[in-house]
Amino acid sequence: MSDNNNSKRTNIIMLAVALFLILVGNLVAFVVQTDFGNVKVRDIRFVGTDGTVMSALLYQPKTATAKTPAPGILAIHGYINSREMQDGFAIELARRGYVVLALDQTGHGYSDPPAFANAFGGVDGLRYLRSLDFVDKENIGLEGHSMGGWAVISAAAALGPTSYKSMALVGSAPGVFCPPGTPNFPKNVAVVFSKWDEFSVLMWGVPKGADVVHSDKLKQFFGTTSDVVRYKFYGNMADGSARGLYQPTTTHPGAHLSTAAIGDVVNWFEITLQGGKRLPLTDQIWYWKEIGNLIALVGMVLLFFPVGALLLRCGFFKELEEAPARPKSATGVTWWVSAVIFAVVPALTWFPFTDLFNKWKWKATAVFPQNITTQVMIWALLVAAIAVVLFLIWHFAFNRKAKAGASDYGLSWDTGFNWRKLGKSFLLAFAVAFAGYVTLVFSAWLFNVDFRFWVFAVKPMSHLQFQVFLGYLVPFIFVLLAFAVALHGQLRPRTDKGGLSQGKEMAINWALMVAGFIVLLLVQYIPLLTGHTLGYMTADPGAVPLWSIIAFQFVPIMTIVSLLFTFFYQRTGRVYTGVFASALVVVWIIVASQATHFALPLW
Repeated sequence: MSDNNNSKRTNIIMLAVALFLILVGNLVAFVVQTDFGNVKVRDIRFVGTDGTVMSALLYQPKTATAKTPAPGILAIHGYINSREMQDGFAIELARRGYVVLALDQTGHGYSDPPAFANAFGGVDGLRYLRSLDFVDKENIGLEGHSMGGWAVISAAAALGPTSYKSMALVGSAPGVFCPPGTPNFPKNVAVVFSKWDEFSVLMWGVPKGADVVHSDKLKQFFGTTSDVVRYKFYGNMADGSARGLYQPTTTHPGAHLSTAAIGDVVNWFEITLQGGKRLPLTDQIWYWKEIGNLIALVGMVLLFFPVGALLLRCGFFKELEEAPARPKSATGVTWWVSAVIFAVVPALTWFPFTDLFNKWKWKATAVFPQNITTQVMIWALLVAAIAVVLFLIWHFAFNRKAKAGASDYGLSWDTGFNWRKLGKSFLLAFAVAFAGYVTLVFSAWLFNVDFRFWVFAVKPMSHLQFQVFLGYLVPFIFVLLAFAVALHGQLRPRTDKGGLSQGKEMAINWALMVAGFIVLLLVQYIPLLTGHTLGYMTADPGAVPLWSIIAFQFVPIMTIVSLLFTFFYQRTGRVYTGVFASALVVVWIIVASQATHFALPLW
């Protein structure tokens, strides 16, 4: 009884710590994004072209009123991001007296799909910004990162030179899906292109970001025949030919975590717009919001475990609590070979399998309306199929003599398969995931923040995204079931007394799930960060850089999966609760943060 009481006390303390982290992280993020109460941040919706509902965060400094209108900035994120990705730019500009509209592109975040529609939503965003009576219509700047650059250029082309005064293209360039640039269009442009930008070929036709100064396209855009000089002012404001090249030492997505890149954008608008408040470029606080978001994210993940443990003590779920069977997994050389294959195959197949969507010429549908999520699903299903085949070969070739069966692999119970326990396993997983989701929704409602760090975002789902979530859930359940059986049936470490402790198994399973992606990222980025190109490239200038960046997101995703897998396998002796919980959390995270390419009708 004493051990049970101690265990309950430990879980209650862990639950309190998780909630405390979420609260503290939210408070830090909220205080920073509002500049200690000097900026009002609102989550807004407005109707754009053809009735498209657009979403944005509006940053309004206290000094911006109808009597004292302030300069305005339209800030637009890149592909498969959302409005919050522009936080660093928006916070620092708003602190300096600019009204900032951080827009969700069409089909991204909470703006209606499909993605790319209505010139990425940029035209509607600029119209809305210009409609605000506390915005100075004569001093409007446009800032776009990556594809967001194409959105603001499209807006400038559609509404004309009098609709804005200057522009900052971050990791972007004109001429890709939008009007080509000339020395006079777009008007008064800063190009903030990082030295390690992965999209240098796509954007400026040069193999490395540092080589952009030699780009013929950039020279033409700057109206010069010589190499462009960094941090030199070209042209003049009067005729719209003002140009400037900034080169922070970071990567394409790294611009969002770069005080240099954010300072460069602030500097350009200080030069080209009137009405802002001057602060030193080194006076930046945005990264504290990033830290606050990360603290809250850690708190949400930590929350899953005490909630699960406490629910297993309740009468309804009590029968699920069982110790795992004694391992009948691989040993010796067989274990090491199996472990290496398990860790390496996902990374080795990452680029070729995700590209099958394009090779097979698949298109977004009502069931699978998100192209990136579908590509991840194809990759995951094929990797899962490989895992199942290798598991069956190992079982029949090496493990039949151990008389291992479904219960030894966590697939059934000692008395056989039990549908009641399977259903309860799903309900338990749902309750665990829902507990984390509730804290996220509460945070969005009360503090106007979500849980994120850099390119990894955990956002509440819209009604439409929930529909999308249901379509992808079942395939991912089967994927994660295959991974879980391989992990706990074939690769569970053995000792003389049975399995390892929960902590040790979590560490090993984390390494098995994440190691391949870490190696993949090292292979890609060590050459890039040492003055070369990405370690692996193809003829497609966009696909490999994009999927290299997406791979960063799978380090935290696989971390969460490995922890949920191991925790619930240790507590229930079966794979199902961990599989269901992982599927619910992973599909929610992916769907809410991806672009939707098919215009779904709402239920």
